[in-house]
Amino acid sequence: MPQISKRGEEMPASPIRRLVPLANDAVRRGLKVYRLNIGQPDLPTPPQAFEALRRIDRKVLEYSPSEGLMSLRKKLCEYYHRFNIDVDVEDIIVTSGGSEAVLFAFMACLDPGDEIIVPEPAYANYMAFAISAGAKIVTIPSGIESGFALPPVEEFEKLITPRTKGILICNPNNPTGYLYSMKEMLQIRDLVKKHDLFLFSDEVYREFCYTGAPYISAFHLPDIEHHVVLIDSVSKRYNECGIRIGALITKNASLRKNVMKFCQARLSPPLLGQLVAEASIDASPEYMLSTYQEYVERRNFLVDGINRIPGCYSPIPMGAFYTVASLPVKDADRFCEWCLQEFEFEGATIFMAPASGFYTTPGKGRNEVRLAYVLEKPELAKALRVLEAALAAYADVENGIAES
Repeated sequence: MPQISKRGEEMPASPIRRLVPLANDAVRRGLKVYRLNIGQPDLPTPPQAFEALRRIDRKVLEYSPSEGLMSLRKKLCEYYHRFNIDVDVEDIIVTSGGSEAVLFAFMACLDPGDEIIVPEPAYANYMAFAISAGAKIVTIPSGIESGFALPPVEEFEKLITPRTKGILICNPNNPTGYLYSMKEMLQIRDLVKKHDLFLFSDEVYREFCYTGAPYISAFHLPDIEHHVVLIDSVSKRYNECGIRIGALITKNASLRKNVMKFCQARLSPPLLGQLVAEASIDASPEYMLSTYQEYVERRNFLVDGINRIPGCYSPIPMGAFYTVASLPVKDADRFCEWCLQEFEFEGATIFMAPASGFYTTPGKGRNEVRLAYVLEKPELAKALRVLEAALAAYADVENGIAES
């Protein structure tokens, strides 16, 4: 029998979707599953998006340009200017979701064996994309005790080698909700300039910053604009994850030329998705404010509820719509599986993402989970009741395991 690739075997299982079969089995058993595992918002997509779909009267659904529709790129350029991100249309390449933007950035910037420094916990798919590019993720741990603050710049310096090609940040952060300060961003900027590195900056949650502090883009940092590769997506801000439209933005002309080779190889991003995304940029300020306010309320409600459960702790996320919480369990992976396979409370159970999958350092995150506040508050209240009941029941399970 032919041998499958080592690359495929090395690809990590998604902590977000790995347990989906268990959740589906729970539903088949008649249980209500509170799905806090994935950043799939339940809030409505802008009406402009559906109106754009209804207006489509094309006779042929043709390929778009490999770099994306010019009309969408112009609209995106206007959108970025609202955030004082000074880019031109030619700097913007439309991709099939933010995920493809990350993958193409890695493929265009990195050679096999090159290294990228990433603060952890980090979005789990970064590792998968690095493996696809033959590159290596080198992590620098942050901890729940500090609210996942960026480690001192000296710790980054210790990790830089001749193979280091870049630093990757997610701001606001998935999975922690951490928001980098200007001081932290300037420290990263100094490292990038000193060591001539790329700065990959995933900024898909820029609309959701809750501290009152100004949003800081990598493009706001002086003297490194040709080092910056900005990753973006419409999925989260317009609640339209299914259209798969993202963007890669860079002022580095040589890098854009490299990226375009990968874009041309996959022909084009989704045509219908681009039409929907273009219309969504016209979402009203009232729509955007309502979405923002809803997430603030959900964040406060969920974090307060978690911290009221004995033995649980969550820092207050400063952005995005996730939090990482520590639980009074020895193995959160096993606990999350057990919740879906063996536990129910009042006809329901809970689906969380084990946080160990967002770390690469062995043993980190073993008692932590990521929760997405993508349900209405009444549903979050029920999910919290299920979680508290599950933890109480699981304490007896863990004691039994320890005794055996």
